[in-house]
Amino acid sequence: MPLTASRYGKARVRVMRLTRDGDHHTPRELDLTVLIRGGFDAAWTEGDNRACIATDSLRNIVNVAAANNLSAGAEDFVGAVAAILLETYPQIAEVSVEARETRWSRHAVDGAPHGHTFLRDGNGFGYAGLVAERGSRRLRSGLRGFTFMKTTGSGWAGFVDDGYRTLPDTTDRIAATSMDATWTWARAPHDYAAANAAVLARLLEIFATTYSAGIQDSLYRMGEAALAALPEIAEIHFAMPNKHYIPLDLSPFGLANPGTVFLPTDEPHGQIEATIGRT
Repeated sequence: MPLTASRYGKARVRVMRLTRDGDHHTPRELDLTVLIRGGFDAAWTEGDNRACIATDSLRNIVNVAAANNLSAGAEDFVGAVAAILLETYPQIAEVSVEARETRWSRHAVDGAPHGHTFLRDGNGFGYAGLVAERGSRRLRSGLRGFTFMKTTGSGWAGFVDDGYRTLPDTTDRIAATSMDATWTWARAPHDYAAANAAVLARLLEIFATTYSAGIQDSLYRMGEAALAALPEIAEIHFAMPNKHYIPLDLSPFGLANPGTVFLPTDEPHGQIEATIGRT
């Protein structure tokens, strides 16, 4: 039977590139699929892998291209990946590189663009929930899946050091979360839409402008600030997964990584939840 078509490669290769100009950072996050076609038929028909390139090598090439092309847009970046493959491996006849971009919009605090705080485009969903009985009701508003990030001003250090710990202390890391926040109304505000917008603005202001010793630390202070700003709120509940960006070790390729190339990971993630109320 003839082998009429074949290709292989690596999918879901995720990489974050971060350019730093003092306090002004620019994140570029991509999810790539890299597929190659060429002189590999023997791997299918004869079990002969001698011409094959490991898919891990394809992933590593993406990371090397990231380190060498920090500022390239998606179109130029996929070209850089393809160029490395075609120049390195004569057995490749065709490279297909597709990239899906996670777009981060710079957040503004007091009308000024913030140097290292970003919101994800097309962000989240509004939420409203009501539990009503005869003579009583509990109304809640909030957000679901509202995703934001800051590329510095966050750490995680001083936690339990035992035989299972592998994570080192850090005082400078990317902090990102996809937040579910729900606030319960003690009484109706003058305008729900305006009040909800004010809650979000206060949450983001605290997150952006204060150092975070951990998601727990930010979460609590964000909740305090929301309650202080809106007396109509009785309590606020958060569920904030810690979306990790892990610095990539590029030393096997003779490259340094001064906090500019990261592996985005969603699973498993830290899940941080709390409710902040009034005394």
